[in-house]
Amino acid sequence: MSEKQNKEGQKPEAKASKPEKQKKTVDLAPKVAELEGKLAKEHDDYIRLMAEFETFRRRSAEERLALVGSASAETIKGLLPVLDDCERAMEMLSKSSDDAAKEGTSLIYNKLMGYLKTRGLSVIEAKGAKFDVDVHEAVTQFPVSDESQKGVVIDVVQTGYMLNGKVLRYAKVVVGA
Repeated sequence: MSEKQNKEGQKPEAKASKPEKQKKTVDLAPKVAELEGKLAKEHDDYIRLMAEFETFRRRSAEERLALVGSASAETIKGLLPVLDDCERAMEMLSKSSDDAAKEGTSLIYNKLMGYLKTRGLSVIEAKGAKFDVDVHEAVTQFPVSDESQKGVVIDVVQTGYMLNGKVLRYAKVVVGA
């Protein structure tokens, strides 16, 4: 072994005294505290970012569903005049003797209405019901002699429809006064 190396294989200059080790440990403590603070801040930022992303994901999914719902509502709303025409045709054909025309029109109406019902469309039953401003639109009032007929829908001018519990088109009605 050389003179400059001791039994442990270290050079005498490399061997630190106890005060020097304590000084190095004390010097590291503020750095460790600073790094732990930075790590805690980064962790907090990460958690907040994940929460914001989760909120964004949920909100965009809701908006997508609302967009699809409104698009289907507009499509169904566009088909309502076709339903009205089918109802008028069936009414006119009821006075006719042409059974084939009655059956064909009824078949078309039932298929279209059946499909729209699967999409959430329902008819607002108005005739004979108490007038309700939430689902009915009064076109006119008709004087009635019977007191029990006052405020009741006497006739339906145009059928009303609801889509998934929301009014798509108000029923246009004649109310007893």
